[in-house]
Parts: sequence; structure tokens; C-alpha cells
Amino acid sequence: MEADSYQTVGPLLSELGQELAAIVGGEPDGIFFYVEIGEGWLSPSLFRLEGDIVRFYPPDDPVLSDILFDIWHAEPDEAKRWSAMEYVVEDGKFRAEYKYPDEVDVTKPDIERREAALRAHFGNRKVVYPPIEGMTEWKPSPTT
Repeated sequence: MEADSYQTVGPLLSELGQELAAIVGGEPDGIFFYVEIGEGWLSPSLFRLEGDIVRFYPPDDPVLSDILFDIWHAEPDEAKRWSAMEYVVEDGKFRAEYKYPDEVDVTKPDIERREAALRAHFGNRKVVYPPIEGMTEWKPSPTT
């Protein structure tokens, strides 16, 4: 990114952190956010370290989407826009790292890229996902 876009992106990245903190309940430390993006679509994944586990938070938030597209469009040259971003919050500070089209091809969906980034950041910690809405856990009837 060029210097001009950093002046635009810096406040947007801070706004992103605030929105992510709101999604996870206010405490941002331990956040790992991974997103892949392209024209008209994005695929975000939000995780936070909570003790010995990593918890997944569904990031289906329209404000989050708007912020991400603003960050992505901050680079006026479409050829220089990033394809994936990792956003980390540790010790009250955030860090954003980008991957560009020559590094990662997001034109083909691949859940393994997200999983690899998650494992690179958190290692083999257990990841806890919320139950899927509308699903029922069936348990065998007690035998008499």
C-alpha cells in the first residue's frame, strides 16, 4: 500500500478492531481474525483465545463487512489490493498482515487456507464452535 492509503487505512483498522471487540463481548486481547476478499464478496472468520481454548465467533455483521470493504478499497489500484488479511490483537495492540493475489489465489474457495492460518497462529489448541441453529443433539434413551 502507498503512504496515502496508510493514512486512510490506519483509522479503518482501528475501527475494525473496535467492531471485532464488540462481536466478542468487549475484550479484544486474543483475537485472531482471518478474511479473504474479492470484488463483491468476503469470507471472514473470527476467533479468540480464551484460556486453553480458541473460540469461534460468527462474524455475520454488516458493519464489519462495510469496514472491510472500505479497507480493501482504500488501495485505488485494483491490481494492488490484498486478497487475505490476518488481524491479531495482543497486549492491547493490533497487527494486520496482508497477502496479495500473487501469494494466495482466493478465486477458488479453500477452507484449508483459513485452517492453516488458524493453526499457524494458535497451534493445536482446541477450537470451539457454537452449535448450529436449529440443530438438535440426539441422545440415546436411557435403558431401564
